[in-house]
Amino acid sequence: MVKGKIVKVSGPLVVAEGMPGVKMYEVMRVGTPGLIGEVVELKENRVSIQVYEESAGLGPGEPVVSTGEPLSIDLGPGLISSIYDGIQRPLDKIREKVGSYITRGVNMPGIDREKRWKFKPLIRKGDRVVSGDIIGEVDETTLITHKIMVPPGVEGEVVEVLEGEFRVEETIARIRPSNSRSTVSLTMLQKWPVRRERPYKEKLPPAIPLFTGTRVIDTFFPITKGGTACIPGPFGSGKTVVLHQLAKWADADVIIYVGCGERGNEMCDVLLELPRLRDPRTGEPLMKRTVLIANTSNMPVAAREASVYTGATIGEYFRDMGYRVALMADSTSRWAEAMREMSGRLEEMPGEEGYPAYLAARVAEFYERSGRVICEGRDGREGTLSIIGAVSPPGGDLSDPVVQATLRMVKVFWSLEDKLAYQRHFPAINWLSSYSLYVDNVEEYLSKEVAKDYLKLRSEAMRILQEEASLEELVRLVGLEALSAQDRLFLETAKSIREDFLHQHAFDPQDTYTGVRKQYRMLRVIINLFRLSKELLEEGVEFSELLKLKVKERISRMKFIDEKEEEKFDLIEQEMEREIKR
Repeated sequence: MVKGKIVKVSGPLVVAEGMPGVKMYEVMRVGTPGLIGEVVELKENRVSIQVYEESAGLGPGEPVVSTGEPLSIDLGPGLISSIYDGIQRPLDKIREKVGSYITRGVNMPGIDREKRWKFKPLIRKGDRVVSGDIIGEVDETTLITHKIMVPPGVEGEVVEVLEGEFRVEETIARIRPSNSRSTVSLTMLQKWPVRRERPYKEKLPPAIPLFTGTRVIDTFFPITKGGTACIPGPFGSGKTVVLHQLAKWADADVIIYVGCGERGNEMCDVLLELPRLRDPRTGEPLMKRTVLIANTSNMPVAAREASVYTGATIGEYFRDMGYRVALMADSTSRWAEAMREMSGRLEEMPGEEGYPAYLAARVAEFYERSGRVICEGRDGREGTLSIIGAVSPPGGDLSDPVVQATLRMVKVFWSLEDKLAYQRHFPAINWLSSYSLYVDNVEEYLSKEVAKDYLKLRSEAMRILQEEASLEELVRLVGLEALSAQDRLFLETAKSIREDFLHQHAFDPQDTYTGVRKQYRMLRVIINLFRLSKELLEEGVEFSELLKLKVKERISRMKFIDEKEEEKFDLIEQEMEREIKR
């Protein structure tokens, strides 16, 4: 433990001296209140510390004490359903202790040290275990079984294993490492530095889609389990709503939602909604598989910088158990702004638009923590961590450095447009400027598990939408009536794709979530009608006759068909063929 004293205070940046031996990213207790801080610069005999709490009232001469450890978080039973701030302080427990406002210097562990968990061992005395092996299980919630793992860097022979109810810090097993007489005690609690990636055996290519229930994403611009995506868009275009939808319905075992510098009322919406919502697969509350990290815009700016790392570390921990994890970060622009503020106070050379020169490296470091991996341990289990980040460029400017640094790293780009949002088209994802580089990766899976012609239908729908865009200028010049019947058919089909397929009602119980099989049937109906109509036009049928088809009304309402009633799509297709052949 090294003690020093404050010589300068500049907002969340505190400079101390008289602290030899201190290392980068070491955690400090700053001032008389004991505020939490982290070393961000070492210069001769001075130490620069970014403080994760309000620094008002601090002054020169006050003490600074090092803890000797980097910023680390607790990992163990009790994470699921928790609500943390950016440095993993439990907000619900702090409210019970000090009220609605966080008292400066309050220090509470991320995981309850007094609660007892029923531990069921999966190993026996005499077994040999290695780093990452699962030694037992705890039923954390009805949806998540918490798997207790051998910590990284530990291996040896099991000399004792216990069963029963234990606190997270109590010994549940003892291991004797090779070539050693002493033993290592294992508990249910691990601590891990947030800025360091957790180890794994091997990273695999992402090839399995992460189904979200949002049609424009799953069918047109899919993301994979272990993939990366970003949602840039101007204010009011629906970034947070899309992330909320993904957090509610994504095909993942565990959801980590990081509210990084977002408005408090938006985080309240998440906190109030998730306990009420039911998991479509199990019927249980979605909160039973969710961890929330809330660092709202009125909280200290420095803690934003740590919040995304805290979320990534928790995500990696559940990934190491073999779970499919999805992390939503809203918004990484606020995270970058926190970096810019701290960089300015450190008097570093600014990069583009005042952001630090290392912005792109930090963004890459964050998104690279995603992936589909073979976890450590001898059972060869597979885990995935998908990372989806919202970006809020000023005025929706996609040339913003944060957007550009993000696009260089991620494989999926969902381009939100305020124009679509103002037209009440949800989600407001532009189908012409968005893209996914995972389409080829998921082709084999979709052909095998959904339908062989799924991606062919997607390609044809995209072609129709692109044709509509090229015809729009012509329509403005000469009018709709001047177009050929073939061109008008393209416009009519594109309108059906937009309104009957891409448009989705987030608050309708049937339309808010669409399974991939239903998505395929919906798109197949629209494309089949287009193909049959095209044949009729070639036979000389007037275009006005196609507009009178009664089946078009049923097609416009097919989004409200229940997932289990697939036979209704068969009836629509039969009716369509009867009408057209007649």
